[in-house]
Amino acid sequence: MTDIIKININCNRKFNIEGELKLSNFQEKINFIWSIAELLRGPYKKEQYGDIILPMSVLRRFDCVLTETKQEVLDKYETLKKSGLQNMDPVLNRISKQEFNNTSKYDFDKLLADPDNIANNLRNYINGFSKNAREIIEHFDFDKQITKLNDNNLLYLIISEFNKIDLHPEVVSNTQMGYIFEELIRRFNEHAEAGDHYTPREVIRLMVNILLSEDNEELTRPGLITTIYDCCAGTGGMLSVAEQYLRELNPGIQVELYGQEINPQSFSICKSDMLIKGHKADNIILGDSFTEDGHKGQTFRYMLTNPPFGVEWKKAQKFIKDENESEGYDGRFGAGLPRISDGSLLFLQHLISKMKQDETGSRIAIIFNGSPLFTGDAGSGESEIRRWIIKNDMLEGIIALPDQLFYNTGISTYIWIVTNRKNDDLMKGPVRTGKIQLVNAVDFYQKMRKSLGNKRSEIREEQIREITRIYGDSKENEYCKIFAYEDFGYQKIVVERPLRLNFQVTAERINNLYNETAFNNLAKSRKKGASGAQEIDEGKKLQGQIIDVLKTMDDTAIYKNRNTFTKMLKKAFKAEDINLKSPLLKAILSALSEKDETADVCTDTKGNPEPDPDLRDTENVPLKEDIHEYFEREVKPHVPDAWIDETKTKIGYEIPFTRHFYKYKPLRPSEEIKKEIIELEKSISEKLKKVIGNE
Repeated sequence: MTDIIKININCNRKFNIEGELKLSNFQEKINFIWSIAELLRGPYKKEQYGDIILPMSVLRRFDCVLTETKQEVLDKYETLKKSGLQNMDPVLNRISKQEFNNTSKYDFDKLLADPDNIANNLRNYINGFSKNAREIIEHFDFDKQITKLNDNNLLYLIISEFNKIDLHPEVVSNTQMGYIFEELIRRFNEHAEAGDHYTPREVIRLMVNILLSEDNEELTRPGLITTIYDCCAGTGGMLSVAEQYLRELNPGIQVELYGQEINPQSFSICKSDMLIKGHKADNIILGDSFTEDGHKGQTFRYMLTNPPFGVEWKKAQKFIKDENESEGYDGRFGAGLPRISDGSLLFLQHLISKMKQDETGSRIAIIFNGSPLFTGDAGSGESEIRRWIIKNDMLEGIIALPDQLFYNTGISTYIWIVTNRKNDDLMKGPVRTGKIQLVNAVDFYQKMRKSLGNKRSEIREEQIREITRIYGDSKENEYCKIFAYEDFGYQKIVVERPLRLNFQVTAERINNLYNETAFNNLAKSRKKGASGAQEIDEGKKLQGQIIDVLKTMDDTAIYKNRNTFTKMLKKAFKAEDINLKSPLLKAILSALSEKDETADVCTDTKGNPEPDPDLRDTENVPLKEDIHEYFEREVKPHVPDAWIDETKTKIGYEIPFTRHFYKYKPLRPSEEIKKEIIELEKSISEKLKKVIGNE
C-alpha cells in the first residue's frame, strides 16, 4: 500500500506545510482556549466548562468563516427582503460561499462594541444564522448559559477572549480544528467511559488504510461517487480522515458523508464541520442509532465506527427485541441479541443491514474490545451473531492493536473488517473468499513521551504502513495467520454419566425429608379459613404417617438398586393404606438416597440409564471433527460409562485470537533462579551489616 496520507497522528508532533498542524500552533490554540475555560472557575464546575467553550468555539469558527463575505451578505439580504423572496438561503449561501449564512448585523467585533447589551445582541447574532447552522448551536442548549454568563460578568470577557483567536480554515484547517475539538472534549471528559467521544487519529488512519486500500484501483476512477457512514460519528473524525484519504487518492472523487451521533455536543461539532467543508449537514443525524435509525433504508459503500465499549442497551431493549422478533433477518438484528450488558455486536449488525447488495458491495471497519471475540456460550446471542457473520463469509479479518492507545482506557482493542463482497479474483489481489485473516499488531507501537489520559502508546506512520502491508499481502508469517471459517466453529457436546445411588432408612436420612419441597408442601394450603386449616392438619397427619412407616423399616440395610428399593417402599406404604403420588415418592427417594459409585445404575421406565446432573460435563469439539470419534478418543478412555446426549449438542463460534499467536516461553532454569536468590540474600546481608555497624 503506497497511498498513505502524510498526517502525523500524535499531538506532540509537527505538521508540515502541506496542511499538517505544527506543535506550537496546535498546543498554543488548545492552551489558549483552555485558559478561557479556566475563567469560568467559580460559577461553573470543571465538568461544565464544555457547555460554554464548545459552542463558543463553534460560534467563533463560524464567525471567522463568514467574515470576508459578511457585508455582502447583509447588503443582499436587505435587497431580498424588499423583493419579498421567502427562501433566501440558496442566494445568500452563494454569496457567503458556504452552506450557511448569517443575516444579523452583529459579529464578534460588533458584539464587543456594545457591552451593555451583549446578551441580547448575542442572541440576535445566533438567531441570524440560517436554520442549519442555528440548529447546531441550539443542540448545545447554549441559550440558558448566556444569561448565567452575563449575570456573572463573564459573557463579555469570554467573547473578548475568543475574538483574539483566528479560527478561519485558512489558519486552522478542518483537520486541525477536529484535533482541537477532540482534545477539548478529552479534557472536559477525563473520566468518561471507555470508547466514548473519539478515537485517536492514528487508529483512524490505520482503519481507513485497511478499509479502503483493497479498492484503490476502483477508487481512482474518474467521476466516481462514493458514500461513507459512521453510526457513532462523534465529532466526525473518522469521516474526515476517510474523506481525506479518498481525495488524495482521487482529487475528482465525490464523497458523500453520513453519520449519526447520540451526544448533542459531539453531534453539533460534527455537523458544524460538515457545514464548513461544504457537505450536506443534514446527513448527520442526532439520536440513538438503535431506536432512531436516522438513515433507515439507506445503504453505504464504506462504513466505519468506534462504538462505546461494553455499552448497556437496556434502555433500547424493548425496541430491539420487538424488531428482532417481528422482522427477523429482514430487520437489523435477526442474527441474535447479545447480553444486555454489552451491545457491541448490535452495532455491527446495524452496519451490516446497510450494506449495498450490488456487484461492489460494502466494506466495514469497526473497533471492538476483546469481548465480541469470544463471550457467550454456544447457542447464545453473541455466538449466534458470530456464527451468522462467519458462515456467511462476511468476516474478512481482525487486527489486534497495541494496548494503551485510547484516551479513556488501556484495554486491548481490535479492528474488525467485514464485507459482503470478498475478493475471489487472484488478478485483483489475495483471494479472500472462505478465509479469515488475523493480524497480530500488538507490538507495532511506540511509547509516548507524555501520556494523554490513559493513552501512553501511539502507532507511528511507518508502523501504520507496515500493518497495512501485512494485511494487504495476506500471507502467513509471525504476525499474520489465515484460517478457514470452519476453524472458528465448534460443537459443544454434553457428556453424561449414569446416576448411581444407594438407599438407607436411617434417622438422619428420614430427617432429610424436611428439605424436600413436595414433603413440606403437605403442611401448606392456598385455601383460606377453616378449609385451609383443615387441609394443613390433614397434611401434617400424612407427614407423620409417612415418617412412622419409614421408622418401621430396617435402618441397617443398604440398598444399591433403586428399582428394588422403590418396590419395597411402595409395598410398605400400601400395607398402611397410604397412596403416594409421584412427586411425594420422588421426594422420599431423594431424601433417603446417597451418591454411590458402587451402586447399580438408576434407569428410567424404558430401561435407559438416568444421567447424574452432578457428573454432567461438556466438551468443545472442533467443527471439522466428528463428535463420536472425538468422544471415543478423548473421553471414553477416562470415563467408560459416559455417553453423549446428542439432543443437547449446540454449534458455537468464537475467535480465540490470543491463542493463535501464543508463544511459549520456557521457565528459567532452577539453578539460575537459585543463584539469583543467593546473590540477593548476600546483597541484603551486606546492607544489614552496614546498618548495624552504623548503629
